[in-house]
Amino acid sequence: MTAPAGPSARISHAPEGYVCPFCGLVAGDTADPGNRCEPADTVYQDEDVIVLIAVDGFGDHEGHAMVCPAEHYENLYDLPSRVLQRIALTAKQVALAMKEAWAPDGVSTRQHNEPAGNQHVWHYHLHVFPRYEDDLLYRQLRHAVAPEVRAAKARELAAVLDMGPTRI
Repeated sequence: MTAPAGPSARISHAPEGYVCPFCGLVAGDTADPGNRCEPADTVYQDEDVIVLIAVDGFGDHEGHAMVCPAEHYENLYDLPSRVLQRIALTAKQVALAMKEAWAPDGVSTRQHNEPAGNQHVWHYHLHVFPRYEDDLLYRQLRHAVAPEVRAAKARELAAVLDMGPTRI
């Protein structure tokens, strides 16, 4: 789970002994006590990407999604271009599925790199937020979302997420 060697390699900010929650979810092993992810959070998974419902919500709106590479890459700097393309295309499909599943007024994406960039999970992830008029998303504090709420959101989104080859 270290950054790849070569000119694009960066210093890892993961603490000593870091157990990656997203790698655990990809592997189907969420037993580590520090891992708040649950298997039912998974919306979609293939050999390149995993889509999951985030364990934290913002304000009154729970149920935003994250698109992550299935393989461990700490941040944007480390991602191979092919994987980044898959993440971008998947994020588009997730946004379209959100529009159908939850009828938000809009969708926002955001992604963080390194501590100064507000990254706190050391596995690349792209947030996809359903947006609602006057939701004040960027003024809200994070709060924990119950596993049963995340599981329901994952089922709702998965029901309309078409990841077949004709959609990508």
